[in-house]
Amino acid sequence: MAGTVSETISPEAAVEQPSAPGRLARVRTALRGKGALDALVCFAYVAVSGLLTAGLWPDPHTRALADNVNDQVLIEWFLAHGTLVWTGDFTFVTDRLNAPDGVNLMSNASHILHGILIAPVTVLFGAAVSFAVLVALNLSLTAIGWYLLFVRTLGMHRAGAAVGAWLAAFGPGMMSQSNSHLHITAQWLVPPIVYLLIRLTRVTSTKAAIITGVALGLLVVAQTFLGEEVLFLAALTLLIFIPVYALRRRAWARTVARKFLIGMSVATAVATAALAYPLWVQFAGPQHTPNAPFSPAVFYGDVASYISISTLSIGTTPGAEKLATSATEMNAYFGPMLLLLVIALIVWRRKAPATTAIAVTALVMTLLSFGPHVTFAGHRTGLPSLYSPLKNVPVITGALPTRYSLVLLPLFGALIALGIQQALKHRKRWVFYAVPAAVALALAPILPRPMDTTHREPVPTFITSGHWRECVPEGGVLVPVPLPTAVDTESMRWAAAANAQFSLPEGFFIGPYGPRGLSSIGTWKQPTSKLLTAVAKTGTVPEVNAAVRRQAQADLRFWGADCVVVPEGPRAAALKETVDDLLFPGRKVDDVWIWDVSPSSPR
Repeated sequence: MAGTVSETISPEAAVEQPSAPGRLARVRTALRGKGALDALVCFAYVAVSGLLTAGLWPDPHTRALADNVNDQVLIEWFLAHGTLVWTGDFTFVTDRLNAPDGVNLMSNASHILHGILIAPVTVLFGAAVSFAVLVALNLSLTAIGWYLLFVRTLGMHRAGAAVGAWLAAFGPGMMSQSNSHLHITAQWLVPPIVYLLIRLTRVTSTKAAIITGVALGLLVVAQTFLGEEVLFLAALTLLIFIPVYALRRRAWARTVARKFLIGMSVATAVATAALAYPLWVQFAGPQHTPNAPFSPAVFYGDVASYISISTLSIGTTPGAEKLATSATEMNAYFGPMLLLLVIALIVWRRKAPATTAIAVTALVMTLLSFGPHVTFAGHRTGLPSLYSPLKNVPVITGALPTRYSLVLLPLFGALIALGIQQALKHRKRWVFYAVPAAVALALAPILPRPMDTTHREPVPTFITSGHWRECVPEGGVLVPVPLPTAVDTESMRWAAAANAQFSLPEGFFIGPYGPRGLSSIGTWKQPTSKLLTAVAKTGTVPEVNAAVRRQAQADLRFWGADCVVVPEGPRAAALKETVDDLLFPGRKVDDVWIWDVSPSSPR
């Protein structure tokens, strides 16, 4: 018997070896699991964002978003500037633009965190590629964040969560803002912030509340450097939602209040300590701006836009573009079907505390979005405005009125997710089918179209080859001709392609050059800059006398210029002749003419 046992159970056989069919079965089981389904939904969001931005992918360096080319160039410059963090050459007031005065990054939507995180891509492939990646990632990561919050934290049905998260990330306002307003579409930290707030209501110890508060404070800091306007909108939304929800659940609110307030106090302390200096720079530091440069009287939400469908959606309403300032601010274009669905869901689920909180919050934010005057189809209605009496309150002016409507996307998304969840477990079969069908009918017209793109010329070889170093030291000042402005940002692409390793005079940014030091777009143009801009527009070579030459020398000294560069182009001959007259004969390098004007030049 012993011999038989020893022969049957050998040392090798004592350790069970899984068969190939067994391993395959486990793979099949895993693929059927909820984790695999979540991964599939998240992959679908990534695929959708890739399709919507497909026009950028053939060559991001020569492609641009057709509806907002200049903002794209500005963001590419900010992303390139972000690479300097990793070299230790970074301050909140940079002299790499608007030399010599510089630019206050905290007073601009400068994508600081974006630039830092995506710096490896920028260094390897260029800022244009980083921009294209971020347009897509902002959408997909925002969708993923809301989906996981709905499913993993709130326990919603996956079908409803997938649809609700889609609306939150790919709704009309998000697609509109994707036209180069990446600080607005970068909402992927908002779901984790909401998660930590929910966690503060579930922790069972003071220690856990403190740890959660620290994490919340750090996320607030991160979102500040990602996009302050989004943080403001999220904070205001929560300041309305939380009290309303707590009033509907008073006993529960009293139970969780102590640990919640402990966590919030810790989060406030962490965020205040970390942001004290950056916020000082923003509101009192060099080149800070005392006001927003965009008027609420211009950037408001027309009531008629709520029942219209954006030109960026497949079911666009004729004339819809007239209800917004541009394609980048079509924020409230929900369409009549979606609004009717939302109203129906609120009435149906009115007894639920979450529904009440969503409804009240959505109503307040909608009223604020109308701005200082309630307007319908471009005509003032004379109805009272909720925004108007609050317009001088700093917290209210933290965002353009029209952008208040952006928070309706996740609110409506949550409402739809809850509605689908209730429908799928409802006892009446007609409800089971009717709610998902109504959701499909409401969302179909606002499905987004792929983003429109356009061609742009390549950056000069003189820049991409690195030959700019022949006349500009790293950190030196290159003067492109003509100089960059908010409407002609082309030469800012040069600095972006060189990862902001040289400085530019003037440029496109928000600065304190308005009347009485108020905000402006760009700076005052020096006389030589005005002259060269006129030549670029007309092609006419001006008369250059000794006084004009002296002014040119004074302007070059003011800018701290090392090199003047004229690229090939329609007016290149006239521009080159003008600069020759102002300075001395230039020389050709690659596809540009250069004039080495550095004080150390051996001219």
